[in-house]
Amino acid sequence: MILELIYNLVGDYIMDISDNLKYFFEGKKLENVTAVEVAKKLNISKSTLSNYINGDAYIPLEHLNKICNMFDISVDYILGFTKKNNYKNRNLITVLDPKEIGTRLHEIRKELKVTLLELANIIGINKSTISRYENGKNLILTITLYSICKNYKISADYLLGRIDKPKYLK
Repeated sequence: MILELIYNLVGDYIMDISDNLKYFFEGKKLENVTAVEVAKKLNISKSTLSNYINGDAYIPLEHLNKICNMFDISVDYILGFTKKNNYKNRNLITVLDPKEIGTRLHEIRKELKVTLLELANIIGINKSTISRYENGKNLILTITLYSICKNYKISADYLLGRIDKPKYLK
């Protein structure tokens, strides 16, 4: 059952991100920007970028954040959580802060009255991993961020410190 949940979530995650990245990279939104230029700004190869766009590889959170900064779009939009492609009062986060993200994650978990174990079971990881995220020892993985936000209707942009409101998505 847990493996099925993880498989379904990973499939949703890849499809949402891949479809939304394709829209930006192949659609009219980026007519004046080449994939080579984007890959260069991310310090990755064009083939790695292509793997992200085609859903053949997971996109690291740092790269997702940089892409969203480059094109002034919200992480929530790329993750498929909202049709709104940006927020008015946003913070430009050039370097993600694991401590800030951890503090916000802990705050949300307490607000929702969810234990580490309950959260771990729902998203399919162990509670020590969540504890490391909350203590700012590790930067949260993109798929874990996706899973938490999807399950609890939380804004990824909020958890990353890119916005202060809205905290929850409809």
